[in-house]
Amino acid sequence: MKRVLLLLPTTGYRNDDFLAAARKLGVEVEAAANYCHQLAPAWGFAPIMALQFDRPEQAADTVLRAIGARTDAVVAVDDSGVELAALVAERLGLRGNPARAVRRVRDKLAFRALLREHGFACPAFHHLPSADDPGKLAAGLTYPVVVKARRLSGSRGVIRADDAASLLRAVHWVRAIQSRADRDAEELGLVIEDFIPGREYALEGLLDRGKLATLALFDKPDPLDGPYFEETLYVTPSRLPPALQERVREEVARACRAAELSTGPVHAEVRINHQGVWILEVAARSIGGLCGRVLTHTLGMSLEELNLRHALAEPLAFAGDGSAAGVMMIPIPRRGVYHGLEGLAAARSVPGITDVTIAVEPRQIVAPPPDGASYLGFIFSRAASPAQAEGALRSAHRRLRFDIRPEYPALVSGASANP
Repeated sequence: MKRVLLLLPTTGYRNDDFLAAARKLGVEVEAAANYCHQLAPAWGFAPIMALQFDRPEQAADTVLRAIGARTDAVVAVDDSGVELAALVAERLGLRGNPARAVRRVRDKLAFRALLREHGFACPAFHHLPSADDPGKLAAGLTYPVVVKARRLSGSRGVIRADDAASLLRAVHWVRAIQSRADRDAEELGLVIEDFIPGREYALEGLLDRGKLATLALFDKPDPLDGPYFEETLYVTPSRLPPALQERVREEVARACRAAELSTGPVHAEVRINHQGVWILEVAARSIGGLCGRVLTHTLGMSLEELNLRHALAEPLAFAGDGSAAGVMMIPIPRRGVYHGLEGLAAARSVPGITDVTIAVEPRQIVAPPPDGASYLGFIFSRAASPAQAEGALRSAHRRLRFDIRPEYPALVSGASANP
C-alpha cells in the first residue's frame, strides 16, 4: 500500500476532501498538522501534529524524525503548507518542486522581481520596509496603486489607494493585518505596485515534468477594481476567445519555467487588458477553499484525487461530462458575529444549483477582505452554458439572508444604563 504524508492545517477547508480521496485510492495517510505547539502536548498530540508550517526548516526536521523515509509522497492541503511540503519532498528525494522555487512564488515581492527579470508584462512596484515612512514614497507614485502584504493569500491584506492620503491609510491597515498574520512581518515589509486595469481570470493547471496541462480556465465575471478585492464568482469554461485562452496558458507556462516550477498543481491569477496578459500570481498549489469541487464533473474525479494520483505517479485519465460549472465564494457583507441564515432550502432549489455549503459556525466572527481569511460558504452550479451556470449562482445567492451582528453591541445611553 502506498503512503502519503498530508499536511492538514487545523482550519483547512479541504482536509476532509483529501482524506476522502486517499480512502478512495486505498492510500495510507500519515497526518501532520499545525495545532498549537504549546497546547498539543497537553492534548496528547505527537510533535508531528504541532508543526509550525511557517518555520519549514524546523518543521521538516520534526517530520523526518517522525516518519523517516516511510512515505511515497508529500502533499500540502493548502497554501500554508506548500513550502514545508516541498522541503520534505526535497530531502526525501520525492516528486516535488524545489523549495526555493515555492518560496519565491509565495513572496509577492520576489515574484514581481522574477517577472520583471524575465520580461513579462509587469507593473511598476516598490518595496516598503516596515520602518519606512510611506509619505516619502507617496509623491513619486502614479495612482492608483495597490498595497499588498507579501505572503498572504485570498485577497487578505490587499488594498487599492487612489491618492497619497488613501495610500497612508492603506499602508497602516495592511501593516496591521500582516503583523497579525505573519510572524516575519517586521522583516518582510510591504509591496506597493501600480494598479492593473482589466478583467481577472484564473487558470487551474497541473505540471508534469515541466509541461503544463490546463484543467480549467475560469472567468471571474465580477469586476475586481478595489478598494478591496473579495473574490466571488468562478465560472468555467471561459468565454474568452480560444486564441486568448491559449495566450493565457502560454504565459502561465512560461512563468512556471522562469520560477523553476516543474511538477504538481498550479493556480494562476491573471488580468487581461488592451496591453495583453498580466500575471498577478502563480501558486504551487490548487485552488483554495472548497472551490475545487466545481471541477469534479469536468475532470471525472475530485481535484484532491487528481493531486494525490499525480503526487504518487499514478495514471491519470480524465472523463468529464463537458458541462459548464461555477462556484461562488459567498461574500461576507460586513464584519461581525455570524448567528445563522435563512433561505438555504430556497437557494438549493434553484435550477442548476448542485450544492450550497455553509462553512461558518454560529457565534463565529467573520470579516470581509482585506481583514478576513475565510468565507461564509460556497454555492456550486452546473449548466449547459457558462452564462446559465453564472445565472444560477446569482439567483441562489439572492435567496440567502445572513444574520451577522456587531461584535460589541452599543450600550444603552442614559442614567439607567449599566456601565
